[in-house]
Amino acid sequence: MTETFTAACVQPTTGQDIRENLAQVSDLVRQAHATGARLIATPEVSNLIGENRAMTFERAETEGDSPSLNGYRALAAELGIWLSVGSLCVRVPGEERLANRSFLIDDGGVVRARYDKIHMFDVDLATGESHRESRSYRPGEQAVVAPTPWGTIGLTICYDIRFPYLYRALAQAGADFVTIPAAFTRPTGKAHWHVLQRARAIENGVYVIAAAQCGEHHAKRRTYGHSVIVDPWGEVLADAGPERGFIVAEIDPAAVAKARAMVGSLYHDRAYTGPEPIKAPAAAE
Repeated sequence: MTETFTAACVQPTTGQDIRENLAQVSDLVRQAHATGARLIATPEVSNLIGENRAMTFERAETEGDSPSLNGYRALAAELGIWLSVGSLCVRVPGEERLANRSFLIDDGGVVRARYDKIHMFDVDLATGESHRESRSYRPGEQAVVAPTPWGTIGLTICYDIRFPYLYRALAQAGADFVTIPAAFTRPTGKAHWHVLQRARAIENGVYVIAAAQCGEHHAKRRTYGHSVIVDPWGEVLADAGPERGFIVAEIDPAAVAKARAMVGSLYHDRAYTGPEPIKAPAAAE
């Protein structure tokens, strides 16, 4: 696990047309590949950001008959790259809710791993922006790591980043790199995006590869952008800013062991007894 390689994040503005989205993302992937990138990541919901719940359900793809997944598999095989498809909106037969599903595709076009987003983005922001992801998507239940030619990768999606124990589990299962594809809102992005990405890298001594959506998707949906690649010491190696495009960075797998050797907190967990809950004081009558 000593070979360095170039990783990339592509940063599109996904809309409502699945085939147009595939073309847009694929063009960015080709541009990143032309720089020498061998592992390329796309953001969350790379296939569709619908204007409303009804549109999203109407246009969501089943995995077995997905133009997006089939297109990305063909693209990975054509270019000879590993492609981390951040996530697709996937219709699940027999289920009333969709899956927000990530795919890791190898350089032969074979799907090597799948991951369904575990933590649902149910929030009410001070700006009045409100999201209820759990209304449309069923949460996943299984954390996922997978081997690559350069080391082990852990798959996560967007809101997962606010749950540090997931990344701890991935790192302790052998992850050297983690993907955090996202469609972060602008308010939460400005406040928390960079510090959370760096924190997950530092806490676990992993590379973070976080491809993000950017721009205006429809009248009620704007995303923050700023795809980043962060090294195991917490240094931001590349930042895409707020516009469409891509970033690349040189990844040195040996840096993972080096960071963990200097600060070995990943190996210093101790069992402990949790605190006794404190009851909230009763409201005055």
